[in-house]
Amino acid sequence: MARRTLVHEEEFGVAPEVLFGILHRPRDICAWWSASSAIVIPRTGGLYAIAWGDLDDPDYVSSATIRTFESPQRLVLVDYQYYAKDGLLPIDADFVVTFEVEQRGAEGSLLRVTHDGFPPGSEDFYARCVQGWADTCGGMQRHLAPPAEPSDSSTCAGEDM
Repeated sequence: MARRTLVHEEEFGVAPEVLFGILHRPRDICAWWSASSAIVIPRTGGLYAIAWGDLDDPDYVSSATIRTFESPQRLVLVDYQYYAKDGLLPIDADFVVTFEVEQRGAEGSLLRVTHDGFPPGSEDFYARCVQGWADTCGGMQRHLAPPAEPSDSSTCAGEDM
């Protein structure tokens, strides 16, 4: 039976260089993916490792080799290794995750995430990954959003006096 591929596309209101940058800068990855730690060696053959939970005793760690690093268009991750405090992944898979960034209009970008390698019988895990990529892109959108401007109508305590 054939392996499945998940594709998630989302538009962002930033230039491709900005969007591609947050895909590989550790401080940005921690912000948009709610990770506690990230190590990235941003080059072909480099490392992409992320941990969630306590720094000394993480709940989950994911690491991959960067097969392709073509800034600002393409990042391909392969040879994943996973650690979960509560056990292994519920499936045995050889995933390839590709991030592709395309220019959209004068100031925008399209991010296409292709998550390949879901084996037969992994429907529940596939469905969780569909939601996971939607949530992850939502985190990227929030991270890239300009800070809210304070309202002119706000007052500090005691200002009316």
